Amino acid sequence: MNSQPLDPISEAHRQWSARWPEHADQMAAVTSVMRAQQILLGRIEAVLKPYGLTFAAYEALRLLAFTRAGRLPMGKMGERLMVHPASVTNVIGRLEARGLVRRAPSPEDRRVVLAEITGDGRALAETATGALHGAGFGLPGLTAEQAAAITGALRAVRVSAGEIGP
Repeated sequence: MNSQPLDPISEAHRQWSARWPEHADQMAAVTSVMRAQQILLGRIEAVLKPYGLTFAAYEALRLLAFTRAGRLPMGKMGERLMVHPASVTNVIGRLEARGLVRRAPSPEDRRVVLAEITGDGRALAETATGALHGAGFGLPGLTAEQAAAITGALRAVRVSAGEIGP
């Protein structure tokens, strides 16, 4: 008797192969990516929860901390984080309420709103980054080579979607 639980993706692949064999591998790939995303987001969110951060909020803080001046236009943040402008506004609003960032009009163009990381925001970004490093970014059992292979495979998906060039 097999003590391993049934892998639902393998079973779905078997079913697809019997009915639509020309699409079985793509279905399994998409389902695997979606499930891996759920697993990783859950792990990352669990690491960040003690700091009162979601992954989106962490990414915004980390992006601002990476900049030379500690600030970016909100629109540029959306581009770099690859999210809708409304999502950036919501995340920055929550971070601002906690005193981790502040918003101000750009001195060069008053129509542009800048988000700027505060000292507290920078300190929290560093602490949370250390926690994520300690947790292997949710992939503690993978080698650096395995992680690089995943990145390469997913880059191919991004290229095929037209998000980036080859």
